[in-house]
Amino acid sequence: MSRADLNKRPDEVAAMFDDVAAKYDLTNDILSAGNAPLWRVATVRAVDPQPGEKVLDIAAGTGTSSAAFAKKGADVTALDLSAGMIRVGRERHPEITFVEGDAEHLPFDDDTFDAVSISFGLRNVNDPQQALVEMLRVLKPGGRVVICEFSTPPLALLRFGYGTYLKRVLPGVAKLSSSNPAAYRYLAESIDAWPEQQVLSQWLRGVGFTMVAYRNLTAGIVALHRGRKPVAGTVRASVARRAKARRDHQVTGEQPRVQPGTDAADHDG
Repeated sequence: MSRADLNKRPDEVAAMFDDVAAKYDLTNDILSAGNAPLWRVATVRAVDPQPGEKVLDIAAGTGTSSAAFAKKGADVTALDLSAGMIRVGRERHPEITFVEGDAEHLPFDDDTFDAVSISFGLRNVNDPQQALVEMLRVLKPGGRVVICEFSTPPLALLRFGYGTYLKRVLPGVAKLSSSNPAAYRYLAESIDAWPEQQVLSQWLRGVGFTMVAYRNLTAGIVALHRGRKPVAGTVRASVARRAKARRDHQVTGEQPRVQPGTDAADHDG
């Protein structure tokens, strides 16, 4: 199944998460076999939020990860597409600023945040590469992005077992613990359709992030990706040309073109 087959219209995705908001965190803990808190700890360590830094948590849901960033002293903005998730989040974490918004069109100025994070939400975006463009835009020069997402276990036997779990076990567990089991069938399909780790790394480099790297968690069931927004003005100018070429491609359907020349953003830092 391809990403396009999932028909990820923002309004439908938002409505789906509205339905599961009340029991979302409990169901996730059950379905992850208790690993969700460990993945959250790894994400917080990767983001490394410092006191006073501005951190954007995209697809923040009910704000569980946002609260973990805030405990480190960061000024956290939690963004989510689902009004239902935000409503629950504001009740649980009144100290955090929640904003309803779309990852593909972030409602923030350029160069605003020291760090941007998204956990288990990028695969639910209709155009994840456009979301990466937006993350790069709102980061300050030198700012960091951290993406925690379900991924592809490198071992064939584990891939087979994990695929069986997604198709046969997860829907049954969700039926018992979730208010909307159909939503978790969609989530299982979205995980199965999501590309492997190297592809996401290529996307990050492609939109202009440098120092791109990832590490597997829980034997590759989850991967933690990192990148940096370039500091050098020449590299940022090249990134801006890429972004413009991508926007032009979306409007006209023509292949993106950028001016020839050395592009340091194509290489790992």
